Amino acid sequence: MKHALYAFLDQHALTYQRFEHPPVYTCEEARQLCPDMPGAETKNLFLCDGKGTRHLLVVVPAEATVDLKALSQELDVKGLRFASPEWLQRYLGLEPGSVTLLAVLNDRAGAVDVVVDASLWQADAILCHPLVNTETLAVPRAELMRFLELTGHPPRVIPVPQRAA
Repeated sequence: MKHALYAFLDQHALTYQRFEHPPVYTCEEARQLCPDMPGAETKNLFLCDGKGTRHLLVVVPAEATVDLKALSQELDVKGLRFASPEWLQRYLGLEPGSVTLLAVLNDRAGAVDVVVDASLWQADAILCHPLVNTETLAVPRAELMRFLELTGHPPRVIPVPQRAA
């Protein structure tokens, strides 16, 4: 899978910095094992509506705690919830723990909507796993936008509602 991603990035001359590291499953592990990478850390949520007919990849800053009920209202999606590992595999070709914005490359049917938090979208570069959790790419925002457009997944950039601390 990652080889197809790298081939796509190279084919379209998309620039990035690549970092190898031990497997990471959480934002906290990534911070401990991979400090000082140049870019905004992210939390990636693969969500679906209450009927499981609409799927969304929501990308927020790593420290964010998303208010799913408020996000559901903001996006006009009823019953927003976490999608199952089976749906994650079906739509993005991923296992839990390696969810990444770059996985939309695997969604050739365009079934997944991308939502990016507006504050995250202000970063110069965003950190993304290249479909595996043993590497991280620092992708400049403009390059990431071009990637999303090339894959047919232009992002909806909004202030994603946060839960009160």
